Amino acid sequence: MLASKARPQIQKVLDPVSQWAARSSISPDVVTIIGTVGVAGAALGFFTRGVFFLGTVVVTLFVFSDLMDGVIARARGISSKWGAFLDSTSDRVGDSAIFGSLVIWYAGDGDSMPLAIAALACLVAGSITSYVKARAEGLGFTCDVGFAERGERLLVLLVAAGLYGLGVPYLLPAALWFLVGATTLTVIQRVVHVYRQWYRAGDPPAPSASTAAPTVPTGTVVAPGTAIPPGTAIPSGTAIPPGGVVPPGSAVGPGPAAAVAGGGGGLGTPGRGF
Repeated sequence: MLASKARPQIQKVLDPVSQWAARSSISPDVVTIIGTVGVAGAALGFFTRGVFFLGTVVVTLFVFSDLMDGVIARARGISSKWGAFLDSTSDRVGDSAIFGSLVIWYAGDGDSMPLAIAALACLVAGSITSYVKARAEGLGFTCDVGFAERGERLLVLLVAAGLYGLGVPYLLPAALWFLVGATTLTVIQRVVHVYRQWYRAGDPPAPSASTAAPTVPTGTVVAPGTAIPPGTAIPSGTAIPPGGVVPPGSAVGPGPAAAVAGGGGGLGTPGRGF
């Protein structure tokens, strides 16, 4: 949760730039897209060639746009669900480019298949982490938990990549393996958190269709020509005039048989079944 706590302080630093952008005609959606293209382009352009320090600087500059677009939208009063959707989708694209570029580097010139697998595991686990939260919130649960949320993962990786690019040995490999465990732990924490909420509240009861046969209420007068569905229970005292159609399988209620108006049809004969 370190990055989440640091976010307000970072926001204060970016506020002057964001307020200037809010007074201009720049669309927050454009800021989001520029930031995503910048992050993806810098990661794929630098990290895949092993240029980690410069790549980290450029990626970090574009990552800050992720904080600016929301400020611009709020300052103009144009925050929307579309903007939130675009922002979340762009985050997934940027994260995939960063970790994917490390997969490419270590599977190629970096010459370390274990680290390529570690970077791939971070990419997959990070995607699952985001999906679990989105799916949980879509079902009405809260899911703002986890040891390594997106901010923490980016912070650890970019700091490690930058220092590794300056010559600090083993730092980036150690960060990747750390993130494999931390991200997996976050997935487990979120799944357990949602399960506990479900266990306490349970699912709402599903509406059940009644299987009982329809019943004609006692004393009902059935109009001439009315067709009664097969299997309908006909209680005692129901008056069925001539022309009332009683199909086979309809049940006559207990006691005195249902009466047939006009004395026709033989329905009034005690003990007669249909």
